[in-house]
Amino acid sequence: MNMLLDTNCYCDFCAGDENALKVIQTARKIYLPFAVLAELRAGFLCGTKARKNERTLTVFLNSSRVQVLYPDENTTHHFAAVFAQLRLLGKPIPTNDIWIAALAIQHDLILYSRDNHFDLLPQIARVP
Repeated sequence: MNMLLDTNCYCDFCAGDENALKVIQTARKIYLPFAVLAELRAGFLCGTKARKNERTLTVFLNSSRVQVLYPDENTTHHFAAVFAQLRLLGKPIPTNDIWIAALAIQHDLILYSRDNHFDLLPQIARVP
């Protein structure tokens, strides 16, 4: 499985959560959205273990199975469609999560996240 990893599941993985370990270890390819990378690094700087967390992240990013995924012009069309869909539902979600959703849709990736608001987007496949 090729999956897109959200911040909370990366944190679960680092904390040794059994389910997260299993899912991430069995993934063929792991894509880390640019927004997740930014959220992680912001969290590191606000915490007390910034250097340790950055070293752990660097090891993770250096895995041959991991790739950071950045938006391109096509991504902006998916972002706009997701934004409009959620607006019609009257259910806004955080902007970073719209970017994550747009990348998942664009690249046809399975999203690994605990955030329930992604359930509002049935076009996104989710790790069970």
